[in-house]
Amino acid sequence: MQDPVAPQPDPGPVDRARTAAFRRLRALPPGPERDALRDETICGWLPMAHRLATRFRDRGENMDDLRQVAAMGLVKAVDRYDPERGKAFETYAVPTVTGELKRHFRDHTWDVHVPRRVQDLRNRVRVARRELAQTSSGRAPTCAEIASATGLAEEDVVLGLEALDSYSALSLDAEPAGSEGGMPLVDRLGSCDSALDVAVDRESVKPGLRELPERERTILYLRYFQDMTQVRIAERLGISQMHVSRLLSQSCARVRDGVLQGAV
Repeated sequence: MQDPVAPQPDPGPVDRARTAAFRRLRALPPGPERDALRDETICGWLPMAHRLATRFRDRGENMDDLRQVAAMGLVKAVDRYDPERGKAFETYAVPTVTGELKRHFRDHTWDVHVPRRVQDLRNRVRVARRELAQTSSGRAPTCAEIASATGLAEEDVVLGLEALDSYSALSLDAEPAGSEGGMPLVDRLGSCDSALDVAVDRESVKPGLRELPERERTILYLRYFQDMTQVRIAERLGISQMHVSRLLSQSCARVRDGVLQGAV
């Protein structure tokens, strides 16, 4: 003889009242009465959302911001909850609010923005690397070992490893690790050297300069290296200033065209 099915425990007057409120909320048409009941329901469950937010308080985010994110998750839970499915609202709301908080950290707390797929790769690689390190005498696992443990391609593992350093950026005012009073990072960063561009330009124009007639090379040299005026150049070469100006323009245009053609 089979044992009779045990009766289900009474959910209690509070839970019954809450379920009735959600049923009434679903039955009401859009309007002031439904809006007022919705606001009352959200406010009634707000302490639960705030308690869930405190679980994430030690992750560098402002507590007021976390409470606001949790409240947004609660609003979504209230709007989507269906009491006819038989599940208690708290059972449905807790993972909804928690998921909203986790998405906030995933999408808004990275110093360097990376695609969501790369964030997921980072999490899988980070967990696998930590677990493998515990079973390999502290040795850092290789990419192949992480790929085998996670089922990822080695290229995805490399991408996940690179993303490990993207969550938080190093301040430019930070000192080198392991030293005190050292030069900050901002003082050790390189800068663009305009002299490099000048060197490239000089090498690029040399073939075109060699092909110019000697008189045009002389005019360019006197004008741009000796800083002589066109009038003084004309007097030195025994030609008019207008002729000097015309030869300068023609020479520069010929050298410029030669450089551009060589680049193409």
